[in-house]
Amino acid sequence: FLPQVDSANAGRVLASDAAVFLKKSGLTDLVLGKIWDLADTDGKGILNKQEFFVALRLVACAQNGLDVSLSSLNLPVPPPRFTDTSSPLLLSGTASTDLPWAVKLEDKVKYDSIFDSLNPVNGLLSGEKVKPVLLNSKLPVDILGRVWELSDIDRDGMLDRDEFAVAMFLVYCALEKEPVPMSLPAALVPPSKRKPLSVPGAMPLIPSSTKESHQSLPPVGILAAKTPLTQ
Repeated sequence: FLPQVDSANAGRVLASDAAVFLKKSGLTDLVLGKIWDLADTDGKGILNKQEFFVALRLVACAQNGLDVSLSSLNLPVPPPRFTDTSSPLLLSGTASTDLPWAVKLEDKVKYDSIFDSLNPVNGLLSGEKVKPVLLNSKLPVDILGRVWELSDIDRDGMLDRDEFAVAMFLVYCALEKEPVPMSLPAALVPPSKRKPLSVPGAMPLIPSSTKESHQSLPPVGILAAKTPLTQ
């Protein structure tokens, strides 16, 4: 990874160069900012080789649903994943299409019955219809906002049957005091949403266009009316 951001081979990485590279992880700017603050120990806006490795390790932690903290550095995680497939990055490992879905079959049946009870239109539920179910969990609105972001995988402002199952899975995890990840782990991506060439887990949480933003974010805005979203 280092040669790609340290073209001058000076053994250090500037904030501007690192920012461009780290954005390819698919993590939000808020999470990346936290990662940078933890890695840039002296606050000079430059990372040496060791600090850059810490940043990469924290990216891997965030992509796998772990807390972005120095205490997570010693936990076993797969290598970080980046979306620039033209670079010889660590894109090997288990393909996303081969991973078993984290949502168990018996749970999926339960989630499907809730989905059907909400009167989907053309197999889709709007944010307005999903909102009462999410709010019924009594979870904080910022957590529910993140659940919506992660489950609306195709960014259309609606949840299909599989996306709804992801949302319910995340809600139940949160109710069991498990942290809601910052980006969707590869095992949680429904098989119907997986692409053979995609990089597992590297799903940008920031819509790529204003049109998508308009379609995707209103339901989250409804949920988080009192708590500003991290975006």
